[in-house]
Amino acid sequence: MKRLIILFALGILFLTSAGYSQISLQVGGGLGYITPTGDYSGSTNDFYNGTKYGMSSGYNFHAKGRVGVLGFNIFGIIEYSKISGDGESEPGQGQVENSHSIFSIKAGPEFNVSPPLSPIGFYLDGFLSVNTFSGTVKFQGVSQVPSGENDLKSDTRIGAGGGGGILFDILPVVTLDFGIHYNFYNLFGKQYTSISTSHERLDNYTSLNDDKDPLFEAGNDEHIIGDSRSMNAWQFTLTAMIGI
Repeated sequence: MKRLIILFALGILFLTSAGYSQISLQVGGGLGYITPTGDYSGSTNDFYNGTKYGMSSGYNFHAKGRVGVLGFNIFGIIEYSKISGDGESEPGQGQVENSHSIFSIKAGPEFNVSPPLSPIGFYLDGFLSVNTFSGTVKFQGVSQVPSGENDLKSDTRIGAGGGGGILFDILPVVTLDFGIHYNFYNLFGKQYTSISTSHERLDNYTSLNDDKDPLFEAGNDEHIIGDSRSMNAWQFTLTAMIGI
């Protein structure tokens, strides 16, 4: 019996040690390129008319962590993205400058599909995100809106996304992570917000206003947002990860 207990204890110790040997941890940081799509893209004329946000491509800085157990990973990202758009409010007149800053926290599962003993690996992932938006909008010579710069009211939306990437080991403890993901920034929490400025039309531009204006009427020049709007974007990232 004593011998059996000793063998059982050694077996538990071996399995525990093997389990810990399969646990990995990586942390790192990097930069990226972000390209809005759908309602989040378009022109500044679309933005002025309340149909889209009129955003062009921008940049991203981020920190990333990854914990892995037996090929299954959990990852988390904290990132800051900046996008903007500028152009005419109407053909041949008025200038609009519109910018968004997005602070995001993302987390989710990651599935590693790397070949054994290869320096190159692949992964697929999905995530939930908390996204806080801020920014500015500037009008100059635009009809029905006073000229000047206005701050965008800060708002938070719950989103999700997914994608994948390529992992390339360049040193025993350093991995380059090339990622491509699609972000749905405002899956939940869409709303229209009126901040009661002295110009009702200006209210359309100084909040996210990703839901329909309840006072919208066709032909009304003050309440112009007639549909909810999705804020989506492709994101391309390069991250240097260090194993610990």
